[in-house]
Amino acid sequence: MNDWKKYKLGEVVSWGNGKERPKDKGPIPVYGGNGVLDYTNRNNYEGETVIVGRVGAYCGSVYYTNQSIWVSDNALAAKPKNGNDTKFLYYLLQHLNLNGYAEGSTHPLVTQRLLNSIDVVVPPIVEQRRIAGVLSSLDDKIDLLNRENATLEALAKTLFLHYFIENPDPTWKEGKVSDVSFHCKDSINPQKYSDKTFLHYSIPAYDKGQRPIEEQGQNIQSNKYVIPLNCILFSKLNPHKDKRVWLMLDDVQPNAICSTEFQIVKPQDDKWLYFLYGWLTYKENYDKIASGVSGTSGSHQRIDPKVIFDNECPIVDDESLAQYNEQVKPIFEKIKSNLKQMQTLSVQRATLLPRLISGEVKVGEH
Repeated sequence: MNDWKKYKLGEVVSWGNGKERPKDKGPIPVYGGNGVLDYTNRNNYEGETVIVGRVGAYCGSVYYTNQSIWVSDNALAAKPKNGNDTKFLYYLLQHLNLNGYAEGSTHPLVTQRLLNSIDVVVPPIVEQRRIAGVLSSLDDKIDLLNRENATLEALAKTLFLHYFIENPDPTWKEGKVSDVSFHCKDSINPQKYSDKTFLHYSIPAYDKGQRPIEEQGQNIQSNKYVIPLNCILFSKLNPHKDKRVWLMLDDVQPNAICSTEFQIVKPQDDKWLYFLYGWLTYKENYDKIASGVSGTSGSHQRIDPKVIFDNECPIVDDESLAQYNEQVKPIFEKIKSNLKQMQTLSVQRATLLPRLISGEVKVGEH
């Protein structure tokens, strides 16, 4: 590592402020601290750009893009100085955990002054590109699987529409979601099992690729729900802003728990699982449920879980359910398999990133 040199981050990175979020609509992505927020007709940055969330809950989040974009006022744009590699810069900023440099506990904020003062060690450009190449290959595989899952989800949605929306059977009786499901609320206090490792299905875990986080009981601060096999987690937090509906199949582990922001919809019979998932995620039904939000805080509004279970739902005949399940089960099994692959790749990436960025491992040695 004799050729790696010490710098202040401000010597490596050129920062740019975001601007107020545009109100017009178009094809250009608008980036904020939580990734893509919207689309507009204007841009304020082009080409390879790293976006850093600078304020609030997603302060320090890091994103990379290579296109024309608009960076909003709750984020910063980063470009490399002195010929450094943009993709390496992206991984370096991820490694630094920028949220740890934020000022303020209730409303964290990172400033250019703080960022510029961070000490970093940077390799020559050739090594930067090698490191970025290794990590990018893992990201590309994860992205490919994500896109495949999006296609599979769209196919499952098309099948659901065909069976239950476009061609309903007039003999189906009208009922409610509660007629074919239970509201599971089995609670656990993880801190009573301080040495036990839990698979925590939290809101941030959903937002970061629907992959549960392994956490020790002693680090989980409040009561959680125990997740049963074959169920649906429906988020009651800001459903009108963020759609979070998580399908759980028969591979749920005994140590699986979820945030109480998720409401657990457990089918009375497993034959209803895929139908219920389709029914609750169907836009007309979902929007009706989400419209029931209340609360004085604009950033944290919730629905009464009763709204989910009181939602109208046809009592479909067994033959239609069986035909639908036969077609969609392989689709959801493939989605599950892809998610597992993504989790494995993400673990590999998380292990490699700090070792490569710090120079502990040279490219070709991992």
